[in-house]
Formats: sequence, structure tokens, C-alpha cells
Amino acid sequence: MSLIRRIDLRTVSDSAESETDYRAAVPRADFDIEAAVPAVHAICEEVRTRGLDAIVEFGEKFDGVRVDDIRVAPAVMQAALDDLDPDIRAGLEESIRRLRATCANELEQDAVTDLGPGARVTHRKVPVGRVGLYVPGGLAPLVSSVLMNVVPAQTAGVESIALASPPQKEFGGSVHPTILAACALLGVEEVYAVGGAQAIAMFAYGVGPCRRVDLVTGPGNIWVVTAKRILKGQVGIDSEAGPTEIAILADDTGNAAYVAADLISQAEHDPLAASVLVTTSERLATEVEAELDQQVAATKHSERIITSLGGKQSGIVLVRDLEQGLDVVNAYAAEHLEIHTEDAAGWAARVRNAGAIFVGPHAPVSLGDYCAGSNHVLPTAGCACHSSGLSVRAFTKSVHVIDYSAEALAEVAGHVVTLAEAEDLPGHGAAITVRSTR
Repeated sequence: MSLIRRIDLRTVSDSAESETDYRAAVPRADFDIEAAVPAVHAICEEVRTRGLDAIVEFGEKFDGVRVDDIRVAPAVMQAALDDLDPDIRAGLEESIRRLRATCANELEQDAVTDLGPGARVTHRKVPVGRVGLYVPGGLAPLVSSVLMNVVPAQTAGVESIALASPPQKEFGGSVHPTILAACALLGVEEVYAVGGAQAIAMFAYGVGPCRRVDLVTGPGNIWVVTAKRILKGQVGIDSEAGPTEIAILADDTGNAAYVAADLISQAEHDPLAASVLVTTSERLATEVEAELDQQVAATKHSERIITSLGGKQSGIVLVRDLEQGLDVVNAYAAEHLEIHTEDAAGWAARVRNAGAIFVGPHAPVSLGDYCAGSNHVLPTAGCACHSSGLSVRAFTKSVHVIDYSAEALAEVAGHVVTLAEAEDLPGHGAAITVRSTR
């Protein structure tokens, strides 16, 4: 019996194709934020009304360890960096170098438009003042997420950065040492041993030693995602990222061993992670199934991976041709999309909906997770059809600066008054005419 199901869409006729809901054909895992709202709302209210006491109690309840001093001392972070394995440090430093390079190229300059003598509008990019970054620490200490959040924020010019990650019982209630080492390497001095919904509420309301932030970014479990949804009127958020997902578009040229390994790489994140292969080749599908059997048996987190691959969110989708395959992956709008086809770059250029696109057999998602120079905090659950991944732009906001002289105002005054009267807002027009009479 195969570890992963098959979905055959080859029988969909050309005439029916425009009516076919390909997004529904590949369902995702159940990730019911609405069901979690009552419990998470209660946590957020407790943090808002009871402050630090509530955070400490929730840490003891959910993380199994009581932490009375939630802020990690800088000396502890420096010690973690001093003790860091040199090879891990080298990997982090290379990842930081590459990410800083791509982030620097994303910086937008002010756009100045002169609309006539004395009439100027400037579109100014301004960094957010203070951000709270969340780094998961449940099934795995995601040290790479430290980099993916901190580097674009620093590049954008954010002056105040706070980071939260769950307390680890194994390390006496502190944050995982590798995460602390990455913070020290990046110069982040404000780190809190707080996880889950209570961390997002701490950022949003400003609790204990943590001042209120303007924006919260970073992935997390359903408690974190739900808290972001509840509190997004109180604080800015990047997205409501759910379980990770990979889709692979492949033809007969795909390497089954590579494809299987890449499906497994995302399945090991979470039992709810999605791994989807969309292929024109029944032969490749069969070979991938055999590779999955062999590779999963030899990997560390096989139980977690088997659950993920066997869930309704994963599958091998057989399509008639690559045109149909392109329609399927555009409808699915995967967080990560790999292209394993002839002329992979050409097909990648036609993809409209994906968080990140990995072109060809030598650009696996794992590369993007760590050292490609791209960001791995990406839209999930089909949100790539309207949202983008984390970048420098997420940490900036736009401000229009309007600078008009008296002469420039006079030139357009008649139009402004006319439009104000058309909207029955005479006070708007009066604010223009008063400047020509006094």
C-alpha cells in the first residue's frame, strides 16, 4: 500500500476544465482557526488584564516549565554563541550574508513626482518603529526563522526589535541555545522566553518588560496564528501562516529520488504538512511511491512523515499535460513550488500563484529554507494567490508627502471645490477658497 494517495485529473475534458475547481481537488489539512478562537481569545484577555502573571502561568501550563524572569539576559545569549558549534555558526553566517544581499536589493527609494511648478508629491518609505518577531520552538527549534525575520527588519531600518520563542524545559526554561546564539550573532538583545498565543498578546499589549510593538511577524502553530487573527486590529501582522506545504510540478524528466526527498523534507515539519506532486508521468508517480517507501523508512521522523504523507492534504496528482498541471498548481497556490520539467525556467515564468518558486532539479525547497538568499516565511493555505512572503517591504510603510505652493494650489483649486460640492462637502471646498481670500 502506498504512503501517499493518487488523484487522477486526466479525465477532466477540455470543455469542462474551465468549470473545474482545481483548488478543491487537492484539499488541505484541517486547520480550523475559528474553532480555536474562544480558547485563544481567553488567553489574550488574561494577558491583557493580568499581564506578566498570566504569561508565567500559561508558560507553566503549555510548555511545562515556570519562567518568572521571561527576558533572556544578554550574557546568556553571548554564552550560547560562544558555545555554538563552529560549523553551525559558519552556516548561519553564510545564510545571513546571502539574505542581507537580497534584502539590500529590495530596499525601495522614495518616489518623487512633480506635477507642475511648486506641486510635488513624494512617496516616502518609512520603517516600522518597533517589531515583535516570533520563532517557533515546538517540534523543532527553527533557528533559520530568526534570520528570516531579523535580517529584513534590520535592512528596512527598524530601530527596535524584540523576539519571542517558547521556553524549553530541557534548558531550564530558557529559549533554545541555538536560537539564542543566532540572536547574539545578529545583535538582537531583546529576547523573551514566551511561546504561543501569550507571546503574541505580550507583543500586542506591551506586558511586563516588553513594550508594545507596532508589527508582529513570524510563523507558528494554530494558537499563534489564531492570536494574530484576533489581535490584528491591535497590532499589525504579516500573515496567518498555517502548516507548511510543498507542490512539485514534474514531467517525465523528473528524478524520482529528488522528488521523493523533497516531499519528505516538508512532511517532516508537521503531521499537518502538505506534500503534493503534480505530474504528467504515471511512470514517475510509481517511481516516487517506491522512493518514498525506501526513504521514509530510513529517515529520523518517519512517524510524523507517514502521518503527513497519508493525510488528505498530500497526494500525487496525475494530469493530462503540463498546461493542465500549470492550472492545478496556480489554483493550489502553494507556499513552496518546485518545477522539475524540461524548460523548467520557462514553466516557472508562467506560474502566477506561489509563495516561492524553485526552478529545476538543483533548487530544492531546503535550499530556500536556509541558504538560497530568499525568505522562507511565506503565505500558506492558498494565500499565495493574493499575498507575498516576508521581505523588507513588510517592515516598511508608505507615507505620501504633499508639498504645494500657493500658485500650485491656485491652479487646481477650482477642480477641488467642484468635486467637494459634488460630494456635498462644502467645508472641503471652503478649506480651499479661504486660502485665496485671506
